[in-house]
Amino acid sequence: MAMNFSINNNAAASGILSNLNYVQNQINTSYAQLSSGNRINSAADDPAGYAISQQMQSQVNGLNAATQNSQNGVSLIQTATGAMGQVMSILQTMNTLAVEAANGTQNTADLNNLQSEWTSLTSQITTINNNTQFNTIALFGGGTGSSIAMTLQVGATNGQVLTFSINSISAGALNVGSGVGISTMTAASSAISAVAAAISTLSTYQADLGAVQNQLNYTISNLQNSSMNLQNAEATITNTNMAQAYTTFSQNQILNQVGDAMLSQAQQQPGAILKLLQ
Repeated sequence: MAMNFSINNNAAASGILSNLNYVQNQINTSYAQLSSGNRINSAADDPAGYAISQQMQSQVNGLNAATQNSQNGVSLIQTATGAMGQVMSILQTMNTLAVEAANGTQNTADLNNLQSEWTSLTSQITTINNNTQFNTIALFGGGTGSSIAMTLQVGATNGQVLTFSINSISAGALNVGSGVGISTMTAASSAISAVAAAISTLSTYQADLGAVQNQLNYTISNLQNSSMNLQNAEATITNTNMAQAYTTFSQNQILNQVGDAMLSQAQQQPGAILKLLQ
């Protein structure tokens, strides 16, 4: 092989330096991968893998947010059903009062006392209806007498929603308010039927919300499972294989040391020209 001696251009040293730069970049990449635990720390590490991982991460974030939304929905429903449970207790007491008042052994004073308690209870029902809130949202319409419609985003993509209604539970909405009383035996007899109907109506409302809560619980479980599986899939793309990365790092370190030695030798090559001139 012909030997090319040149002072202006040391091809051997330039080639070795180029290789050293490449090896050093690989070592820097290994440093990042080993210290962070991530195989992909920038798009340059794996452009295709980076794009896929970002899409997966976006979906994971959406699933986690939807899980939180669903959990908030469960809390909202629990608040509403808790208030309904209080109203149900009041209705049961009102039913007892109506049955007592419908009995002929009650005198006028007794009926007036029973009516006074009845009035206080109906007022308490309406207070619960008007004042029950979740995150400042009036759950039963806030005294409007109207039901409210709720829409929960329970998925990572547009359109994955759950809608349901919460009905008013005021004394008027349950038909035990104005015009219903127990001040007479006749009125008390009618009140017994009115309270029974109110209890039936409220039980239906509670059952409906209970079904929505169960649906949300299943949704939460599915969202959490989907998020976990996606995170595992993303990890196979982005996480560092520590054994492989350390092996590559060690190899590059050796190459770097050998390259330094070879560069030192190559840089001495122009000195041979001086010997030719002596």
